[in-house]
Amino acid sequence: MKICSFLPSATEILFALGVGADVVGVTFECDYPAAAAGKAVVVHSAMQSGLTPREIDEVVRETAAAGGSLYFVDWALLEELAPELIVAQDLCRVCAISTPSLAREISQLAAPPRVVSLTPHSLTDVLGDIETVGEAVGRHDAARRLTEGLRARVRRVQERVQARGRSRARVLCVEWLDPLYQGGHWIPEMVALAGGEAVLATAGEKSVRIAWEDVVRADPEMIVLMPCGFHLEETVAQFRALALPAEWEKLAAVRRGEVYAVDGTAYFSRPGPRLIEGLEILDAILGGGDFEGLPQQSVVKISAA
Repeated sequence: MKICSFLPSATEILFALGVGADVVGVTFECDYPAAAAGKAVVVHSAMQSGLTPREIDEVVRETAAAGGSLYFVDWALLEELAPELIVAQDLCRVCAISTPSLAREISQLAAPPRVVSLTPHSLTDVLGDIETVGEAVGRHDAARRLTEGLRARVRRVQERVQARGRSRARVLCVEWLDPLYQGGHWIPEMVALAGGEAVLATAGEKSVRIAWEDVVRADPEMIVLMPCGFHLEETVAQFRALALPAEWEKLAAVRRGEVYAVDGTAYFSRPGPRLIEGLEILDAILGGGDFEGLPQQSVVKISAA
């Protein structure tokens, strides 16, 4: 079966299920696993490179207001590849191709493929999506083995949290730094599983913009910076360039030295198998900062200055 992935998390799922060889097309963002980089790129971005987070946010909002999309498909290449299955998403309007346009264009292909669209809002949804993709590619048993293993890792985190027996720290997860957005969808659930209480966020709800005044009032005891689409080094650089308000130094998290940067792209933004590694990263943060055994370049404690 020839498959095209229209989102990085689907690419990760497909490779994890052992059908990477069947993937013939991916997006420009599909950088994991390494073998995905060798696939034809069928989904591109209209976003100009080199923009600041503030400029990116402005472009995203203007494009959304105009009813447009920042992503586009190379339809000529897609026709040439002739996939039998496309895995897409309808969760994030920032990252999604316009659904009406997608359906219309796909229907005009010489051999229209089946489309599986994923819309997860929770960890349970993500694991369910893995099994849905498994069914679609004829890897039902592999999908069940994968999700059972992931669920076992979640249980081990829960056991560690129970053994610690500490009070639940108030945690602010920041999905975008300028302007500020909190981490939504599955992020509050992950914080809760790791033994914390996500502030300014509701499990299953989308990420929304917040103000520094909101952060000051919430006074989180821990802050985790996880801007969507950026790896650890980029996140730290963005934080260093950020104009912090005067109240920053008074926040409990800053006074306690509990401000962390993580690789949001790899372990938090993409609803795929590596979210469980993100959960384990949060468990390490809330459990005292022992990062031994975690993936390299996944988390770092950063100073307040």
